[in-house]
Amino acid sequence: MANITFQSPIMHRDKTVYAVAGNTKTILAVARDNAIPIPFDCGDGNCGSCLIEVTSLDAKPAMSMALTEKEKARLKELQKITDAEIANAEVNDVPPRFRLACQFIARDENVTVRFPGTPGGSF
Repeated sequence: MANITFQSPIMHRDKTVYAVAGNTKTILAVARDNAIPIPFDCGDGNCGSCLIEVTSLDAKPAMSMALTEKEKARLKELQKITDAEIANAEVNDVPPRFRLACQFIARDENVTVRFPGTPGGSF
């Protein structure tokens, strides 16, 4: 089970939703199911408009789903990830701070997901 807390300047207050462990819905899908307005253009990892910042709230080591090739390319293009962070994610399973909501799947951990008010907006 995972509690996902969404934060954004376009929301009146933070919203926490429960995501079932093992569910393969992306953060974007969870947000849409719960009327959370994460901006996005394509929903397929091609544009990078659904950029999010993910912070683990658990004392245990953070988990991550593998970065997709599309996600790596977009995050590098947006200058939100370095080659060293990609290597750390792939070799040591240490998730990077920035992800794409359409690619990231929450695992069995509590996280905060921050997103800007506009597609591809800055933090």
